[in-house]
Amino acid sequence: MGVLAATLTSCGSDPDRRCVDRDSYDGFRGYRIVADKNCKTGSQGSSVGKGRKTGTGSHGGRTSGRTDAAWYYDADVDGRYADDGTFSRSEAVDRDGFGCSGDGGSGGG
Repeated sequence: MGVLAATLTSCGSDPDRRCVDRDSYDGFRGYRIVADKNCKTGSQGSSVGKGRKTGTGSHGGRTSGRTDAAWYYDADVDGRYADDGTFSRSEAVDRDGFGCSGDGGSGGG
């Protein structure tokens, strides 16, 4: 019961996240999960929106040897791949129904 209470009152908590290679999108599996060290908070500009999903389907093949890594939030994870998430932390918080980024009202007025 204490865990549930902590979860319900954890305003501003981070949603579940995985570090993914944005250039590795596969239409059937999603984005390839890479090591967290590739996702540095506050680096490489901002990861805004739902993501690109424009991978070539080459199943993680790289041409330059670099990883275009970004945090991918609230995703369905299957092995080494994540899909149906968002690159927007605030959107993930809103989707899960916890956190404080909403307006706090329930309408009906």
